[in-house]
Amino acid sequence: MARRESREQAFILMFEKSFQKDLDMKEMIDINIANELIEHDGFAQELAVKASENIEEIDSVIEKYSVARKMNRISKVSLSVLRIAICEMLFFKDIPYGVSINEAVEICKKYASEDEYAYVNGLLGAFARNSEVD
Repeated sequence: MARRESREQAFILMFEKSFQKDLDMKEMIDINIANELIEHDGFAQELAVKASENIEEIDSVIEKYSVARKMNRISKVSLSVLRIAICEMLFFKDIPYGVSINEAVEICKKYASEDEYAYVNGLLGAFARNSEVD
């Protein structure tokens, strides 16, 4: 599976998690694979699990850089995309920030509106610029 497809699968898992808060991400992955809803993909699963396990840290980044919207005003699609992208940026050091941002915007373009992907791009860009200074 190509990395873009892997990211999209991780996004779908994170989106589903926003409705299934009590279900552990690993259990969710197992259920989806058993029901042939997703393919087994190591990168997608690692990304989804890592994002789920570190959701508080990731959400604090989103809150810090979301000047236009409060967390409860961010759509579930955008929030899921942001969580996956910020997880990559924080924990997958071999992936350039620009790649994570571009992939997030492309997923957002597919599943959300134009203002949503512009918002995602702006938030991730601000985080990347600030992170490069640190």
